Order: sequence, then structure tokens, then C-alpha cells
Amino acid sequence: MRASAAGIPLAVLLTALVATPIGHAQQAPAPATFNHDVRPILDEVCSRCHNEKKANAGLNLGAFMDPTTIATKRDAWELIVDKLKAGDMPPADEEPLSAQERGAMVSALESAFARDDRDLKPDPGHVPAHRLTRVEYANTVRDLLGVDFRATDEFPPDDTGYGFDNIGDVLTVSPALMQRYLSAAEKIAARAVGGGPLPSPGVFTRRSRVRKIADGMIELKDILEYDAEYSIRVGVAGHRGPDDPPVTMAISVDGTPVKTVSVPVQLNAVNKQGGATQRGVYEARVFLPGNEHAFRAAFVDDETLKSIPAKSRGDVNQNVFPEFIDVAGPFKPAEPHVVKKKALVCDPATGSVCAHRILATLARRAYRRPVTAADLALLNRVYAKAATNGYKPAQSVQFAIAAILVSPNFLFRVEKDPPAGAVARVSDVELASRLSYFLWSSMPDEELLRLAEANRLHVPAVLEAQVTRMLADAKAGALAENFAAQWLGTRTLDGVTRDQTKFPEWNADLREAMKTETRLFFQAVLHDNRPISDFIDGSYTFLNGRLARLYGIGGVDGPDFRRVELTTDERSGVFTQASVLTVSSYPTRTSVVLRGKYLLETVLNAPPPPPPGDVPPLDEKDIGVAVSHRAQLEAHRTNPICASCHNKMDPLGFGLENYDAVGRWRTKDGTIPIDATGTFPGGKTFSTPAELKVLLRSRMPQFTRSLAERMLTYALGRGVEPYDRLVVKELVARTAAGEYRIQALVQAIVASVPFEERRGERKPGPQEAKGQ
Repeated sequence: MRASAAGIPLAVLLTALVATPIGHAQQAPAPATFNHDVRPILDEVCSRCHNEKKANAGLNLGAFMDPTTIATKRDAWELIVDKLKAGDMPPADEEPLSAQERGAMVSALESAFARDDRDLKPDPGHVPAHRLTRVEYANTVRDLLGVDFRATDEFPPDDTGYGFDNIGDVLTVSPALMQRYLSAAEKIAARAVGGGPLPSPGVFTRRSRVRKIADGMIELKDILEYDAEYSIRVGVAGHRGPDDPPVTMAISVDGTPVKTVSVPVQLNAVNKQGGATQRGVYEARVFLPGNEHAFRAAFVDDETLKSIPAKSRGDVNQNVFPEFIDVAGPFKPAEPHVVKKKALVCDPATGSVCAHRILATLARRAYRRPVTAADLALLNRVYAKAATNGYKPAQSVQFAIAAILVSPNFLFRVEKDPPAGAVARVSDVELASRLSYFLWSSMPDEELLRLAEANRLHVPAVLEAQVTRMLADAKAGALAENFAAQWLGTRTLDGVTRDQTKFPEWNADLREAMKTETRLFFQAVLHDNRPISDFIDGSYTFLNGRLARLYGIGGVDGPDFRRVELTTDERSGVFTQASVLTVSSYPTRTSVVLRGKYLLETVLNAPPPPPPGDVPPLDEKDIGVAVSHRAQLEAHRTNPICASCHNKMDPLGFGLENYDAVGRWRTKDGTIPIDATGTFPGGKTFSTPAELKVLLRSRMPQFTRSLAERMLTYALGRGVEPYDRLVVKELVARTAAGEYRIQALVQAIVASVPFEERRGERKPGPQEAKGQ
């Protein structure tokens, strides 16, 4: 009988064993506990859906009736325990388990896990030599040489694995990429030294980079290759009346005004109504060091602009606007300018001693370790050969810097492997690079490298203090730019399109604002060491005027972002931010399935299996007109094959249906009222997005595990494997003990065995080597 057999709690069994008189034989509890507390429920309850014939969710429990499978099929058993603890098994439409049955089953299985894990040693895994990603390359060049380099323009996208683009196994180097490294090294070295002659001036017609910041304000961000004078030209277009007052426009570089002009200065053509069509180009000339600069044109007197009636004259409005920015140059400066170069710790013109000092200083930091005599001999030979061929000292140094930038010691993070299969702690200088590329996506700074060279970085108190220091640094924003944008999927916004007829507000500026909101939100959680539950329901966000209008939030104007405390629960957390809602939608409509799958994967750590290949697409033409999205998907779930996954995804996705495909709040889909009700895994119901978030927050252990696995993957540059389960459990436990604060998770990852150790690559056996 199931009720009597399965109802024996583990505590009762343990009490009976303790009470057995000394000298009597004691039977090992594992088989008896499994047989009494687990097998009857599997056989009588779970096998109704998970049998050889049905195998819902691809699971046939007929192969799980033996207690030895707890060790041999550990991953599946872990998933079963997670679903039991979450109340997902049995499903709501089946006979429920009593609390006593569920508790006994979980206790029996977790006790078996603990026994299996008692003598298990954590395996740190093996990570191959790790090529710098293009983002890491650009950041490292910035911190090493003080040179801004747009690697996303110069290098192809990095391949991805396990959801991230910094996975060592997939970061290969093709001949084409190596050629780009050579070309980039020459350009970067020239800018780092600034010793080359200026080329003939040209005009940089990069108008595609110009973006509108606000009404009457445009900006161009571009990289200048040389220290020289440049001409900044701003084109203004529009229509003005003969009696309209002039408007003042300021041209600025990096926030500093360089010229102020009066618009219009002249009237070029008079139209039939007596007004004039303004066609003006205004120029400012300024010396600029070679690097990235922000050029901006903005009307200063906003009140004058607002006072001009926006009445129609013919088929155009009466107003003017800055239309484009061009930069021309480089021109020889009218007077000498001295530009301090980060790479030049002394003047190369003073001789080879200075040159060798420059190269030794740079090589140590570029290679992220103490340099050897062989390292320096190679660089000094490059310098000497250039000098012998008649190049000036600064140009000779430039050649040697280019050699540094194409060295494998720069392009790869190489760690010394212990013997095959053996485990060893990584060296302190290797640990420094692991830490800096995890938190900063860049090279170690001087303090971190100095501690590593003194062999003090691995000391727990020192390492913890360094993590705290680095997270407080502005460079920790790289975690938001690189980790969070890939974890949350918002990096894919760059390739997202929207139907302009249905979503006329969609443009590049709105897309950029969406990305910025989520990036600033993650940075705030990290910097302020907030609980990770803020990702679910944090009651604040970061908005500019454009995004605030989309959200219907008043009191926020202009292009600049600011922190906004939310007064309703419509926007709390990241999962109701426009960025996440947009990437989980289609170009023409929302997707309940995509959003439900997103929450299952990101919050509940329960990704559904991939869909079968023959699923027909939904007929979209009637959605919101003749039929609701909900009704279509409910009909879709009548297919038992589809229902096994859609019964989990769809209810969660419906909880976000109040947000359209660009994240705007709505109460109707077309003409049909939104129904956001759903059933959460485990049977609890919700009727609004706010109620859904309350239920998501109740699953903090699952959410913590999901975030921990993904952050560990990013930190190590390899996928989380089954042998990492003990480490992941420890990360979850330490984060919970730290009140679920995000820095507790980061500190736990840095202190973990996989982060501080490595295993030597196992050599394939004879059969594997032959491909058998």
C-alpha cells in the first residue's frame, strides 16, 4: 500500500537505527530508504506520465527503479529532487503527494547524494589557452597604452559556447584573424607613440555614426588616428521666417565648447510664403590628440526654439535642426603641442637605454607576468633593426610595441598545465589574470600584478580585499557590458528589428536606451551590493526622456539617464524592462512561448527541451482581432506532444502579456483585453505581472543556482560540467548565507576550487587516439 509504505519519514528510520542495541547487526539504510520512500511513488505516481510509452519530457522512470541509479544517473535524480522540492512533481492535474510523502522522498534522495559525495574531491576542470575576445583586446589596449581601439569594427564577432563569447574552447585564431591582428598592431602602436608623419588631410564622412541625442542636439563619436588639428563641420537644415530670431548653436568636443555660432547666419533661398530655407555649414578648427572623441552640436537657447510657432509653411515645419557632423584632417598644427603618451615612460630620443626601459615596462604588463631575458631580447632586436634601417627612436619603439601586440603572450592567457590528470593551484600571476578578465574584461592593474608577483594574491584575506576593491572600480562595469548583456540576452538587441507600421517609435536611439537601462541597473546592483532578488522585483530603474515616454513615466526629460524610484510594480526588476521584453518577442508581436521559456531558463533554472522540428507557425493575422493569443496557444496545447512543454512555458509567458513587443504597457492586444492569469509550477496561480514576480521571488534557491552556473561559466571560460555540482551547491549556499547579495556570489566564485586551481589535460587513450 502506497500510503503506509511511502509515509515513513527518514527521521523515524534513523531513530530506529540509533535505538538498535550495540552488538546487533545494523543494515545499511540506503536500499531500505529508497525501497520504502522512493520506489513506491515512482511506480504508482510518477510512472503514469514517465513510462516507456509516454516518457513525458523525455523521461522514462522505468530505468530509475534501482537505488544504484542514484550514482549512475545523478543529473536526472538531481532534477527530480528539484522538481519535488519546488512542487512541480506531480503536476497539478495529478493526485498530489502528501507533505510527509514528499519530504520523505526528498530526504531519502538527498541523504543518498550526501553519501555519494562524502569522499568526492572537487574537479577544477581544464581550460585551454584562452585567446582574448575582441572586447578584452580593446580593453587591454586601452589600459596598457591609453589607446581607444574599436575592436568590434576591426575584428569579426567571437564564436560563442554555453551562452558566452569568452569560452576558451571556441576562441580560435584563423589566418584571416591573424592578418587583422597584424594590421591592428601597426595602427595601435603608431597611436601609442605618435611618432609617424601625418598623411594628406581627408574628410571623414561618417554621418552614419551621427545620432540624435535630443531635439536640437546631435552627436558623433569617432576615433582620430593622429595628434593633429581637425576641422569639425556641422550642417544645419530647416525653415525660418524672415522675422524669426536667430538661434545659438554650440559645437563641443568631449563636453568642452569649441565654437558658438548664430543660426541662421544667412538666408539662401526664399520660399513662396516669405520664409527661408536654411542651408548652413558651420566650422570649428581645433587640435586633438589621436583617440576617441565625442563631437556634439546643440542649440543652446531652447526657450527661443520653443517660442517659434511650429506652424506649417507649405508642406514643411518652421524650424531648424542640426543635420550632420563631419570631421576633416589631420592638419599640421599651427603651433607645437605636446601630447603625453602613456606608453612613453621616458623620451625615446634620449637613447636606447630609455627605449629598453619602455619595452620592459610594457612587456611585463602586456604579458601579465614578469618578463624573461628571452622576452626582452626579442623586442630589443626589433628595436635595433628598425634603428639600423634609419628609423627615428620613437618609430623604432613603435615597431617593437607592434611586436608585443602580436605576441602569443599578449593575445592569449596561457597557464602552465600540471601533469595529465593532476590538479594544482594556478600561480598567483595566473590568478591575477583570471580575476581581472572576470571582473574587468581587461588586464591586471599595477596593484594586482604587484601582489601576484609577491606571491600574496592567493592569501584568502588579500584575495577577498582585491575583489572588493575591483568591484568598486569603474572598470567593473565590464560585468554589465559583457556578462549581464549575454546572460540576459540584451546584447542581441543590436540585431533586433520591429515592424515600423506597428511600432513607429522603434529606432536605433530607443534600442540604445533599452540597453543602457539594463546595463545601469546591473551596475547598480553590483556596485551597491544589492540582493540578487532585485533582478526580479527591484523597485528602481534608470531612464532618460525617450524611455520614460515609452513607459508612461512623467518627470523625466532629456537625453541623460538618471535613477528613478518606481511607484508602481509594472516595471520592477529586469524581466519587465523593455530590453528583455523586446528580445523575447517577435518583430510583429509578443511571444508567450519565448517569454515563458526565458523565465524557465533564467529564473527557474529549468530549460525545456528543444521543440520538435515539424511544429507549424502560428497564424498571426487574426491575433488581437478575431482571436486572442491565449486562445490560439490553448488550442496548440491540445496536442499532447506540445502540451508537455507548453504547459510550463505558456502560463509564465502569459504573465508578461501586458507588455507589447517593445515593452510598452497595454491592457488590450488589438481589440481583445489582456488576460495575464496563469499557473505557476507547483500549482499556485497569479493574475498580474506583479503576482508572477512574487512567485518568482519565492524560488530564490533556483534563481541563485541559475545565476551561479552562468556566472561561473563566464568566470572560468568553460561550461559547467556534471562534476561541478558540488561547487555550484557551495556557491548557492554561500550566496544565501550572504543574504543573497551579489558580491557574496562573486566572492564565492573567486574562492572556489575551479577558479583557483586547474587540472592537467588528460591524454586520450589508445582507442580514443585512433578515433575508436
